[in-house]
Amino acid sequence: MRIRAAILGLCFAASAACADPQKAAQLRDAALADDTAWTVLESLTTEIGPRPAGSPAAARARDWGVAKLTALGFANVHVEAFPKKAWLRDAESGEITAPFPHRLALLGLGHGVPTPAQGITAQVVVFDSLAALKMAPSTCCTGKIVLVNQPMTRTQSIDGYAIAVPARTAAAIASAHGAVAYLVRSISTGTARAPHTGAMQPWKPDERAIPAAALGVPDAELIAHMAARAPVTVRLFLQSHMVDSTAWTVSGDMPGSDPGAGVIVIGGHLDSWDPGTGAIDDASGIAITTAAAKLVGTTPHRRTIRVVMWGSEETGGSGAAYLAAHKDELGGIAIAGESDLGADNVYGLQLPAGAWEAEDIAPLETVLAPLKVLARHAPFQDFGSDLQDIHGAGVPVFALNQDASRYFDYHHSQDDTLSIVDPSQLRQNVAAWAATLSVLADTELDFRKGKK
Repeated sequence: MRIRAAILGLCFAASAACADPQKAAQLRDAALADDTAWTVLESLTTEIGPRPAGSPAAARARDWGVAKLTALGFANVHVEAFPKKAWLRDAESGEITAPFPHRLALLGLGHGVPTPAQGITAQVVVFDSLAALKMAPSTCCTGKIVLVNQPMTRTQSIDGYAIAVPARTAAAIASAHGAVAYLVRSISTGTARAPHTGAMQPWKPDERAIPAAALGVPDAELIAHMAARAPVTVRLFLQSHMVDSTAWTVSGDMPGSDPGAGVIVIGGHLDSWDPGTGAIDDASGIAITTAAAKLVGTTPHRRTIRVVMWGSEETGGSGAAYLAAHKDELGGIAIAGESDLGADNVYGLQLPAGAWEAEDIAPLETVLAPLKVLARHAPFQDFGSDLQDIHGAGVPVFALNQDASRYFDYHHSQDDTLSIVDPSQLRQNVAAWAATLSVLADTELDFRKGKK
């Protein structure tokens, strides 16, 4: 009680109208007993399933998003369409043909090109790291299939992924070294055989496009072991196609009491990869932010909270489309945040420079402490790729850092399903988001200027 009284006294001394830490704490506790996020998550993954941009499932997900936000009481629910050149997977297979036959577990990479109809059969050149491939002679791999067998380091933050993921986008480097196809050890911290897909950078007009796929970790290791004994030959059959399509971002508001106070934009991405049902990437993010906004919407709050379900994050486009659609309204976005790293516990909150020093935001550290969420003053690690464009145009962002220790065991694989989501950790996420949103919605701080 002494702590609460001190916090409230500090808040009221700062401003007659400011964030209320007691309300934030009440919303935190309510979230820990609320299953709205689980209901939303189960609904999306069960009723829609995998939903790559450009697929029929993406259109069903659009309609699902409109219906769900409407049913939960959001206002101004609408769809924002944008053109999309979508990459879609067709039949795929791969096998080691020599020195010992073995069927490979693989997935083609987004923006990849198909093999010829008869496939590609060639010897494999194995590199232990992307750096080794970059330093290799330019003609080292002529007519060969390149495999980069670089392991990923498990970290709580996004750092391990940030270091490992360039290997997934290195087909152009292999092509420049003469390769006819590119294989990469899955960007994964697990040892399951299921491969992990993902997108490459779209091929440039001056690059020689080659087929590319990710191998399950054990299969990448197997090729490396075989190659240490004798030349390894692999046959690849990778089919895909591009389609001119439409993608859709879905949006809904929990209106605030002060239209001039600006809007808080939050959300996750509605699209997913196709092997699993996109539970942690990113149905969880949609569920967390939707549930948190609904909770805050049950109390009076100044700023409107807008939940956005971005329509094409995995193969790109929705962040740029959102900027284009709202470029004249950016000044009215007070701050933005995205949940896109699964559903395991939040462990830190990062705010724009100077925000933690604001007198009515500082008490949020105490509100979040029971959730084991730290007030972090370090620069942002990851705030969601769909926010990069509007952030680059001047919109302040915040990040609720999630524990990624096991996220990349399942990310972009067939194991990304509802069964790997822990309901108690999902509720902890909602509690952290609800408490944070309550404070951000009521503070008078201008996040573009820092401390009041």
